[in-house]
Parts: sequence; C-alpha cells; structure tokens
Amino acid sequence: MFVISNLLAAVAKILDIALWAYFYVMIARVLISWVSPDPYNPIVRFLYQATEPVLDRIRRYLPFLVIGGIDLSPWVVMIIIQFLRWFLVSSLFDIAVRMK
Repeated sequence: MFVISNLLAAVAKILDIALWAYFYVMIARVLISWVSPDPYNPIVRFLYQATEPVLDRIRRYLPFLVIGGIDLSPWVVMIIIQFLRWFLVSSLFDIAVRMK
C-alpha cells in the first residue's frame, strides 16, 4: 500500500509544480500584453503558444470576460489554477498520507 501512497504523493508534487509553472507563464503573458512585444521574439511566441489554447477556450465559453478591450480570461485561468492547487493537489497529498 505504501507504493501507491508514494505514487500519489509523487503525482501530486509533479502536478503542483506543473500548475505553479503554468501560473507564472500566465503572469508573464499578462505582463507582456501590457507592452507592444516583438511577435517574432521566441519568448513571446512561446508565451502565446503555451497560453492561447486555454485562453481561447475560456473566451469561447465566457465571451463577457472581454470588457472594453480588457481581457479578463487570464485572471480566470489563474483562479482556476490556484483552485486546482489548493483542492486537487492537497486532496492527493491527503489521500497519500492516509494510505500509509
């Protein structure tokens, strides 16, 4: 049983790191949108390619998030990421601890 417990703890930690990293990618995307970035810069292209599929889906289902030219969809994604970190990752850790 401890093997499954350790597996769940490892999955929870990897998920936490991945969500944390994507959260900061999203923050970088928000910050870079405030300036006029060079669209051919590899960092700018990475940020747009990494975030646009998720943001596009949020904009499609919640079109009212674009208010007067201000796009609030990155903030919704960041709230969802934080919720997943607090709920899903914590739950996986708790399950792993109780299985030991």
